[in-house]
Amino acid sequence: MSASLSRPRVGVWLIGARGSVATTVVTGCAAVAAGLHPPTGMVTETPAFNDSGLPALSDLVFGGHDTLDCPLPKRAETLTAGGVLPPGIATAVAAELTAADREIRPGGPTPGDTRSEAELITAFADDIRDFLHRHELDRAVVVNVASTEPASQGPDSPLPASTLYALAALRAGCPYVNFTPSEGMHHPVAAREAEQSGLPYAGRDGKTGQTLLRSVLGPMFAQRALTVRAWSGTNLLGGGDGAALADPAAAAAKNAGKERVLTDTLGTTPQGETHIDDVPALGDWKTAWDHIAFDGFLGTRMILQTTWQGCDSALAAPLVLDLARLTARAHESGLSGPLDALAFYFKDPVGDAPSGLAEQYEALIRFGGRLREGEAGEGAAEREDAADGAAPPAREARGTGDRP
Repeated sequence: MSASLSRPRVGVWLIGARGSVATTVVTGCAAVAAGLHPPTGMVTETPAFNDSGLPALSDLVFGGHDTLDCPLPKRAETLTAGGVLPPGIATAVAAELTAADREIRPGGPTPGDTRSEAELITAFADDIRDFLHRHELDRAVVVNVASTEPASQGPDSPLPASTLYALAALRAGCPYVNFTPSEGMHHPVAAREAEQSGLPYAGRDGKTGQTLLRSVLGPMFAQRALTVRAWSGTNLLGGGDGAALADPAAAAAKNAGKERVLTDTLGTTPQGETHIDDVPALGDWKTAWDHIAFDGFLGTRMILQTTWQGCDSALAAPLVLDLARLTARAHESGLSGPLDALAFYFKDPVGDAPSGLAEQYEALIRFGGRLREGEAGEGAAEREDAADGAAPPAREARGTGDRP
């Protein structure tokens, strides 16, 4: 491992803690920490992050919120039966899964829940503070891995659940990562509190498959001066995410990030749309197909087609672990505000960051170097100068608006 085992333990508080992604995160972390599997897919376990001061995988403590009541060991058995987890792993790390499951608290709002938004935020924040206190943790990172929700319908509509959790994270003094397309910290109410909190945050919408490939191919076409006329895509997926994205509003939120990558990397918006189809029989597996029509020299018309088939949870889990470790270290280093350098992991990253994967990777490696040197990270000096001093310490954030 790249971090010293003597470092203090760090909490990872998962929103959607009994879902497929969260279960794979907890299982995978325990398996890799025990040496049962290599850290495949974890960029933070490559030599570029040696001595960057990241918390060791064995020092991560898991908890979270969920509205489901299926215990993590049982959920891991289901994922094993579906081929998501390798045989025997859930049994080998059963103690770790049970320990994490004991730290999962009821989420919300649920049907019939009469609590106000302020009461929900307070309850969620109290759960996180209690987790920190009982485990004597220096810090915890809150990571949203819940199912995609539709965007809010305007300033007078109820706050989305993802934003309630984001506000709870801020008020508990914890940095926040939104791995979903849900609004979370992007909601104006949460954005105001984030600016005042002195806490780092990152997101949104983890880049695991189709958009990862688009962030490579888009710059390729632009750099080779090839004109892309149309770019269409289809996604077939099942599981909880497939069911959630069957809602057209949720699918629109998801597709916005996919399409933004093309506009940013190509410099124009090509014709074509991306469709998401819920196919329950596929379970946690997904297929993404792209059809790209482009012009070559003398207007010669050509086609590139790509097919990406993968397991969504296995693609997402190593990224979630990377983000938790990097964000925890950024918090320890005094970084506040949007973590631009983590754009490598997202379809719709916060802050000012390039959209091409190669440029994002270079920024991430530089970020690791600055963490190694004990600096706050890329862009921190400029933000500190603009604020006429060091970033404010983490504290309970209180909003300036009328919302809780």
